[in-house]
Amino acid sequence: MAQYFSIHPKNPQPRLVAKVAAIVRDGGLIAYPTDSSYALGCHLGDVTALQRIRRIRGLDDKHLLTLVCRDLSEIAKYARVDDWQFRLLKRGTPGGYTFILQATREVPRRLQHPKRSTVGIRVPDHPVALALLAELDEPLLSSTLILPGAAEPMQEPLAIRAALERQLDAVADGGVCDGGATTVIDLSVDPPAVIRYGRGGLAALGLRAPEA
Repeated sequence: MAQYFSIHPKNPQPRLVAKVAAIVRDGGLIAYPTDSSYALGCHLGDVTALQRIRRIRGLDDKHLLTLVCRDLSEIAKYARVDDWQFRLLKRGTPGGYTFILQATREVPRRLQHPKRSTVGIRVPDHPVALALLAELDEPLLSSTLILPGAAEPMQEPLAIRAALERQLDAVADGGVCDGGATTVIDLSVDPPAVIRYGRGGLAALGLRAPEA
C-alpha cells in the first residue's frame, strides 16, 4: 500500500518532503506533482524501480525516461552543455520544457538513446518537485504518469491513489496539476529541433516555429 503525504503545494513541509525522499533512496517508486502533470519517479540507478515504471506505463525498453533535475548546475553534471545550449536552458528552466542533450558518463547507458547517447532533461516549475529534488540532491528518473490507453496524464492525487496505491510506495499530494505536456526540444542538434509542442512557448527561448 502506498503511503500518502499531503504536502502544501506552495510551501512544502520539509518533514514530509524528507519522508518521500527517504522512500526514493530506499528503492521506492513515487508519484509526485510537476508543473504539467503528475509523474512517476525513482532513484536514478534503481533498475527494479525502473521496470516498475515501465509496467505501470505499459512501456517497452525502447522508451526512454527523463532525468528531472533541480537546476542548471545539476543539468551540467548529467549532460554536455555548450554556451549556446546553456543560454536556452537558462531561459527555459524551470519551466514546461524537456530538453534532449548529449549525456555524460554520469548517466547509465541503459538510460541513454542507444545510438545517439542522448538523454532527456527537465527542471519542473513546481515547489513540491523542486523541494523533493533539493532534499534528494540528485535527479529523479521520471516518466509522465499516463496509464495505458489513457488520452491524458493523471492530474489528481486522489485518483492516483485509488488507481495505483498497490503499485506505488508513495503518493506526494501537492494538489491538482494544471495539465498539458511539456514542449520537447532537441538541443543535441544545431539548430535545435522541436520534437513536440506543449506548455513551453518557443518565443521564451528565442526560437521560432518552422514555417509550414
